[in-house]
Amino acid sequence: MSYHAPEMPIQVDDETGVWTTDALPMLYVPRHFFVNNHMGIEEEIGAERYAEILYKAGYKSAYYWCEKEAEAHGISGADVFEHYMKRLSQRGWGFFITEELDLEKGTARVRLENSAFVYQYGKVNRKVDYMFTGWFAGAMDQIAESLGYPVRTKAVQTQSAAEEGCDFGIFEVSPVNQ
Repeated sequence: MSYHAPEMPIQVDDETGVWTTDALPMLYVPRHFFVNNHMGIEEEIGAERYAEILYKAGYKSAYYWCEKEAEAHGISGADVFEHYMKRLSQRGWGFFITEELDLEKGTARVRLENSAFVYQYGKVNRKVDYMFTGWFAGAMDQIAESLGYPVRTKAVQTQSAAEEGCDFGIFEVSPVNQ
């Protein structure tokens, strides 16, 4: 196994202890801590309900992140989407690979390898990466809107590496009216 330092600086405020990356405050917690909390909430309210809540929150967060990062780095269009996939991959969630992207049509296909959730859950024969789903629609909608495209999207996970016979996850983004 080899390691490399991510290309994103982490700054720690000496007075407050707040960690910052890409001009946003960050939290740094062990993967098992985060996923165990995720699993605990899922056990209490059910995976379907939790997925609905996370979709909305993730959509909003991705929209905001893409807006701020586009401004901060002077990038637009597909470059914002690719920057988002790169940063997600660098933060330990897994490797996010854009297989297809059409901003004007509001479509995308994202492949997820090495999911942090699958590492913790293992093969449980269900989709466990649903936390990410709203992220892709939020990113797509922010970028499309910034380019003047009227499309609004939704995202679904069609495959997870936690399912038998699957080695990676797949997320599909499509227009809401489809």
